[in-house]
Amino acid sequence: MTSSSDAPIPYAALDQRLDAIGRQPFRARFQLRGRDLVTAESHGPATLRWHARDLVAKRLAPAEPYKDGKQTPYRGHPVFVAQHATATCCRGCLQRWHRIPKGHELTRGERAYVVDVICRWIEREVAGG
Repeated sequence: MTSSSDAPIPYAALDQRLDAIGRQPFRARFQLRGRDLVTAESHGPATLRWHARDLVAKRLAPAEPYKDGKQTPYRGHPVFVAQHATATCCRGCLQRWHRIPKGHELTRGERAYVVDVICRWIEREVAGG
């Protein structure tokens, strides 16, 4: 997890975390394909980062998100696919894989960390894995 500061996490640290999560069979199944890949390629990193921030703020950041554990669709947007691939899809996964405890609203630093993880995974997928 990131510190309480807003300093970005180095890519090497994110890549190590993503590689470890990606070795889990369930997480390894997720890849950007079809319409989700086209969306990621056409919208570009800045737009996808904005979408990730918005989705994280609405669906993940509250202390008790609505329908926690079921709030993230499997398809329909590159950010959704990335959330499942990176274990940032619900507060339970955030706690288990990223050591961000449940029961509190995500801090600004925690939100930034989650967005960085999601966007780095998408960046790697668009680049070819």
